Amino acid sequence: MADQTLPIGGSLDITPERSERQTLLEWLQAWVVTVDHKRLGILYVVYSIFFLLVAGAEALCIRIQLMIPNNHFVSPETYNELFTMHGTTMVFLVGMPILFGFGNYLVPLMIGARDMAFPRLNAFSFWLTAFGGLLLYYSFIGGFGLYGMGAAPDVGWFAYAPLTTKPFSVGHATDYWALALIVSGFGTLGTAINIIATTLSMRCKGMTLLRMPLFVWLMLVVSALTLITITPLTAAQVMLLIDRYLGGHFFDAQAGGSAIIWIHFFWIFGHPEVYVLVLPVFGVASEIIPVFSRKAIFGYPAMVAASAGIAFVSLGVWAHHMFTVGMTSVGNTFFVLSTMLVGIPTGIKIFNWLATIWGGKVQFRVPMMFCVAFLFQFLIAGLTGIMLSVAPWDWQLHNSYFVIAHFHYVLVGAIIFNIFAAIYYWFPKVTGKMLSETLGKWHFWLFFIGFHMTFDTMHFVGLLGMPRSIYTYEANRGWNHLNMIVSIGAFIQGIAVLVFAFNMMHSLRKGKEAGNDPWDAWTLEWSTPSPPPEYNFATDPEVYSRRPLWDIKHPDDPDWKYE
Repeated sequence: MADQTLPIGGSLDITPERSERQTLLEWLQAWVVTVDHKRLGILYVVYSIFFLLVAGAEALCIRIQLMIPNNHFVSPETYNELFTMHGTTMVFLVGMPILFGFGNYLVPLMIGARDMAFPRLNAFSFWLTAFGGLLLYYSFIGGFGLYGMGAAPDVGWFAYAPLTTKPFSVGHATDYWALALIVSGFGTLGTAINIIATTLSMRCKGMTLLRMPLFVWLMLVVSALTLITITPLTAAQVMLLIDRYLGGHFFDAQAGGSAIIWIHFFWIFGHPEVYVLVLPVFGVASEIIPVFSRKAIFGYPAMVAASAGIAFVSLGVWAHHMFTVGMTSVGNTFFVLSTMLVGIPTGIKIFNWLATIWGGKVQFRVPMMFCVAFLFQFLIAGLTGIMLSVAPWDWQLHNSYFVIAHFHYVLVGAIIFNIFAAIYYWFPKVTGKMLSETLGKWHFWLFFIGFHMTFDTMHFVGLLGMPRSIYTYEANRGWNHLNMIVSIGAFIQGIAVLVFAFNMMHSLRKGKEAGNDPWDAWTLEWSTPSPPPEYNFATDPEVYSRRPLWDIKHPDDPDWKYE
């Protein structure tokens, strides 16, 4: 198979063999000072998987506390810190870095480039993001200063005023939270600029915009959306620090400020952020589903248009998080309608994925299993989102566990499931080794069962009136058995993640050799050796369709010349 791919990529490995083995210090230095987009992509992914384990441990502590009524597994103060750090970690230290890590690794390979447009900026952006995460968790040590007990932020991942202002927030934990997000935000902006520049200016010969893989299109759209959405969050964090240390009163209602301003600033970032997280996994699904359906993606132009449409509409829906703060009826009506409008381009994508599967020769390998589960779960998440877009319904369920269940259906049921799909799909290209299919199926089924035990049940707890962020509850509220099921499901998910971690470590050492193209795929990254050489392509590739590698391998396919 490899000799068939050489005319496209020209990626014959010509790296000279080393005459001596690297020492550990040399190996470590090579990773620390690297500007290679592939190594930086791997660093992003490893960094995010580490924080996924950390955030998962925090979630399990929360579920132990809520497993039974009147529990005292952790103190109320520790509980507030746990759900603040869990939410902040999952959004800012897991979701965004791992998806930009995939973009870092794959975009240059998919468009036939040898690196990102700005390699040094790429490295600087990663280390800013990494430092932001370390700064956030340093608050456990320095939250009350170097000579006091540590205290993590306890204001929720959305940090509503006046919880963030003195005297409600003492010590430095909130300062660490704000500074960490400012620093990591600058890192994210640098990566977004780099992906835009790379995609627009470094495509290989023949790769027009309408021949780009859909994953590249989605990363381009997300990077543009990121430039718009990170800036109001950064501005809000700067205003918060001015309030806390320079006598400002942006969010102090007693001094003429407004706590509502913070909510607007945060959700102008916060809701498009959901699409910053979910659009890249749409790109993952758009690469995996056609390969394992043995069919080209259905409606490529419609998928591109729908992606841009989702990004555009997402900028005008933020205040559906604010129906209960007392906006005018005109404001409520606008945000009801704009929120419902998101369902149109999203529905187009779901129907196109289903149309791609329909009639195909579907192969239910592990990446495809995660993608099929994603389709089912994201449909449910979309339907509950439309329910919550109705202002009277939102009034009843706002700040209940129903909203938590809806959000986790998106964050876990769509994003995390497709992140796992992406790792199983591209792991052979990155490492040259196959992940175990048997362990992968154990991982999938345990995670799938645990997910539905936890978050299906959580919808019903919310409908019964259980508030979010609650520390404990009385035994007579009728939530006992449901909370027990939710917590058991969380532990099953934890076991599944441990199976996944073992699968990765075992496969790195003893996994089956993958070869260049184990999935019989058709995008340019599969034309390179596994793992790809530092220079990616020895000669610049040239493509003639959206499936360049497939065209070379199947010249007799009657559909091979589609555009």
